[in-house]
Amino acid sequence: MLKIEVILPENEIKSISDALKKLSVGGITAYKGWGRGKTVAHEIHASKGTEVFTPEFGERFILDVIVADEKKDEVIAAIRSSSKFGKIFVTQISEAYDIQTPKKDEQAI
Repeated sequence: MLKIEVILPENEIKSISDALKKLSVGGITAYKGWGRGKTVAHEIHASKGTEVFTPEFGERFILDVIVADEKKDEVIAAIRSSSKFGKIFVTQISEAYDIQTPKKDEQAI
């Protein structure tokens, strides 16, 4: 099993979710975070336009998807075709458990 984490600088969650539904991916977790990358953030005008500052961190959208190893390539392809910018990280999941049932590992996802 793999955890695929996607960090997006803009909200493309809906298009990625739709693409993953077509692949029968069971579920995703989406949340907001703040971070910075290599690019310089845009200046923001505050106080009725009299002050200008560059924020250190920008808003990001983060998706977590747990998939079977054999689905990795098609899931990554679907994410890349549904998003213009961002990063994808893939990590190994050694075990997974369903709290309500005795299911574990791939049966739990």
